[in-house]
Amino acid sequence: MSEMSFDRMIQQMTPSIYESLKRAVSLRKWPDGRMLTAEQTELCLEAVMRYEVENQVPEEQRVGYLQRRTCGSASGGTDVPPERAGLARDASRD
Repeated sequence: MSEMSFDRMIQQMTPSIYESLKRAVSLRKWPDGRMLTAEQTELCLEAVMRYEVENQVPEEQRVGYLQRRTCGSASGGTDVPPERAGLARDASRD
């Protein structure tokens, strides 16, 4: 597929097609159950990402979005439940 036709496809993509491609990438299969090849997955993911940028989809709704968490001095750890608090202890002391 030439770059020009790929760009045209992104510009003409409907929200319904975008959601369908996004789901296909997530499940690694087409709606009819056939598995996506590696090349199809790559092209679909690129199309989804380009659609999101072109249509200004909010960052937190984009494919692959990870919520940022603070760490270091800005994070006091006060919101860590007691049962998880010991997970980072030094295991070599046991």
